[in-house]
Amino acid sequence: MDASFLRQLVTVESAPAALAPLPLRPQRSITKTYPAVPQRDSTEIELAAISRPATHTGLGHGGPATPDLESSRPASPLMGRAPSSSNHHHDDDGVEALQNIWDPHMNRFRLLSACTMNFANGMSDAAAGPLLPYMEKYYTIGYAVVSLIFVGQAIGFIAGAGLIDPLRDRLGRGRALLLSQLCMAAGYALIASAAPFPAIVVAFFLLGLGISINLALGNIFCGSLAASTTALGAMHGSYGIGGIVGPLLANAFVSVFGLVWSTYYLVTLGLAVGNAVLGLWAYWRFEAEHLLDDDDDVLTAADNLTATTTAAAAAATATAIPPSQPHHHYHHHTATMLTSKLSTLLSTLSSRVVLLGALFIFAYQGAEVSISGWVISFLQDTRASSTTNTNTNIGYVTSGFWGGITLGRFLLALPAHRLGERPFVYAVVLGATVFELLVWFVPNVVGDAVAVAIVGLLLGPVYPCAASIFMRTMSREDKLRGMGVISAFGSSGGAAAPFTTGLLAQVVGTWVLHPIAIALFGAMCLSWWALPRERKRRE
Repeated sequence: MDASFLRQLVTVESAPAALAPLPLRPQRSITKTYPAVPQRDSTEIELAAISRPATHTGLGHGGPATPDLESSRPASPLMGRAPSSSNHHHDDDGVEALQNIWDPHMNRFRLLSACTMNFANGMSDAAAGPLLPYMEKYYTIGYAVVSLIFVGQAIGFIAGAGLIDPLRDRLGRGRALLLSQLCMAAGYALIASAAPFPAIVVAFFLLGLGISINLALGNIFCGSLAASTTALGAMHGSYGIGGIVGPLLANAFVSVFGLVWSTYYLVTLGLAVGNAVLGLWAYWRFEAEHLLDDDDDVLTAADNLTATTTAAAAAATATAIPPSQPHHHYHHHTATMLTSKLSTLLSTLSSRVVLLGALFIFAYQGAEVSISGWVISFLQDTRASSTTNTNTNIGYVTSGFWGGITLGRFLLALPAHRLGERPFVYAVVLGATVFELLVWFVPNVVGDAVAVAIVGLLLGPVYPCAASIFMRTMSREDKLRGMGVISAFGSSGGAAAPFTTGLLAQVVGTWVLHPIAIALFGAMCLSWWALPRERKRRE
């Protein structure tokens, strides 16, 4: 085969004068701080708003559109959510992404705010025990009448539970926390002025109202973080620290410095003012940052869709309805919204997790506050000697109880998480029952003080463990309302049980504290056993 035949099979062309440029190096990919969370870079890559008006309204052909297999994805419960006015690029991808304490940056200050508010709550609640005998002498009242302060605080908690969701929607979290601290500051001002006893009951109502709001919002924030058990342990451990400091200061004010019992509440008044400033600053841009709130992502999608539909319907109605009818249409729409909110609230109240969780926390806080509030009176009635020094030192037993709670929340939270919260709670409640029996039957002040401290140590991690289980078991849309109901019923238990103890102590004696506490421990175990198992998250 000669070369001429091969040249017929190949066509040789000369090179063009200008070669095509090589492709440029692709841009650097956007780095995300943690997986499954939309990036917060200032450059918007996709889904950017189109500034020019639409010029094409259809497909241009009658056949079906060919799907884009590369850019399509399965539908998720969060798709279709209207973007936030402040951050259009924070688009949900249908995957639940938990924040942590350090990212976003302001989360560390929000956790600090939750801890300082709970610290002040602990100082307020724990001081009632050492100050009860002095309040009785100051107002010349008995156990039954002085117990009305617990009733006032319980009514405030219940009222606050119904206001948490509306306040958060209307004011935002920062302003809602500001309002809660202002209510508490007003209550502390009344108590510090040693107002007449009916005003003191009203003051404790204001305290319950404020604590209910900040406690529910703090539980929701800490429970929605990664490692929620640790965050909740820090928050409620701060409550325990306040429970240590409060009785120490209160007892020192009245027994060492000889001050009026109401002087102590000047300290808590200053804390309320400081917490108001810190909470408002820490949560000031909480909504503007469009954080992935674990408690209402799904609700926001539904609310935005409803709002868009309602706006479109209102625009269409404005041109079709005569001027005499829009007023009736507005009231009909308002009634529909109220009916929807009422049905949502009833759905939350009918949840098995919410009901059993409320019963559990009712019994837990009832036992906790009853022991804290009445163990001093029990020891003074049955264990005190004739020496003044012994009677003065008894006032510090409450600090030992709250010291045990604090150590339990900080030291036992990790073992509880590793062993499993469910069996761990059974073990510590059983141990608390044993040591409560020792306080009842061992006639020794030192031994009783040690046993009371161990009861606090064992009860310490119960609340963080329970809150973590509740948050993991409830659906996302029930978390805020559910935790609000649980907190309110729990705190009302912290009022009903001490009030019942005071009524019975007036008749039979302060020893009635112990059977009431043991009965509440039994109610805790029963409600804990009846709680449903954790479901797999499918949102």
